[in-house]
Amino acid sequence: MVTTATRVKRKIETIMTGEVARKPAFLVQLLTLISIVYGGLVKLRETLYKKDLLQSKTLLCPVISIGNITLGGVGKTPMAIYMAKRIERLGYRVAVISRGYKGKAEKTGGVVCDGRMIYMAPEMAGDEPYMIAKTLKTIPVIVGQDRYKAGMLAIERFTPDVLLLDDGFQHLGIGRDIDLVLLDSKKPFGNTYLFPRGTLRETASALKRGDAVILTRSDIENPVPLDQIKRLIPGKPIFQSVHTPYIVKIVTSRNPKLDDRLNISSKVGFDVFKNTSVFAFSGIARNDDFRRTIKRFGCRVKGFSAFPDHHQYSDKELDTLSNSAMDRSVDFIMTTEKDYIRIVHKIEWPIDLVVVGIKISFKNNDHTFDTFLDHQLSDVIKQKKEIS
Repeated sequence: MVTTATRVKRKIETIMTGEVARKPAFLVQLLTLISIVYGGLVKLRETLYKKDLLQSKTLLCPVISIGNITLGGVGKTPMAIYMAKRIERLGYRVAVISRGYKGKAEKTGGVVCDGRMIYMAPEMAGDEPYMIAKTLKTIPVIVGQDRYKAGMLAIERFTPDVLLLDDGFQHLGIGRDIDLVLLDSKKPFGNTYLFPRGTLRETASALKRGDAVILTRSDIENPVPLDQIKRLIPGKPIFQSVHTPYIVKIVTSRNPKLDDRLNISSKVGFDVFKNTSVFAFSGIARNDDFRRTIKRFGCRVKGFSAFPDHHQYSDKELDTLSNSAMDRSVDFIMTTEKDYIRIVHKIEWPIDLVVVGIKISFKNNDHTFDTFLDHQLSDVIKQKKEIS
């Protein structure tokens, strides 16, 4: 049974994303009014920090922030993973700081991974920090709503050369040395309205705080012209990246309690799914993007269930998903890596479950971005040493 609150929430989401042409006039007007108040508060907060009436706390090592100006779905987590690996390859010790959104340790903070062992389950760490820790393995990951406290914990425990701040663009309470802002190539500013009338966390003028912009999903059709972005950040670099799907693992129905470490992505490519039938589900910011991705594999999507971002699946929902796949007699069930982290070991799948992940690539410009990153880090570290 769908509650009134759920129906209202869905209407608000369709208004925010611009998915429907006809929108309830009263609700639009109410959300617009709230967004004006919200925008004023955001601007006031930024001004207070600019005038040092509110002060940012400074950590003792360079901080690189990865963030965006819209709500979710631009690829911050895969970019954080990409960046951590790149920083490490440049010869620096790096630790990742994340809020731990919706994890039980969000308020108290703590170490998810020390670079050797993972100490928190997804429910405690939050699904995204856990996924970062699971993928990076050798890089410390720390969570906490208080990013300064989390940063200090990272410095005391792991003495990193660089701290990588995940989703930190709006977190003005902590100083950062390099601000990277991610924008979606097709809808960099969502529906152009501030939250909750739209998906903007702050106006496009906030991009001026950034040191560089990274456009994600740059291989899509009809991306926003680069000139439109360049006018907002004259003289600052813009990089174009793409999201590349890959098979994280296949959990076979013949051995449903298979060890979570199983990974056969090197043996199987997406061609194997051509002309097969699939039932899929996801609970991410952009479920439609995942649906389009699996369609590009050449398979027939016979059913798709979408859930809100960070959705915690109940046993009943997982049973329903399993039965839906069985009823359709599909060859495979597909979900995202982020979803799998929330459901691993919770259910015995009757059909092979394919877990799809996303990697970031700068296509043929990896070297250009690496050079930019290397120069920026070298300058920052030199400045830090001179100050100390």
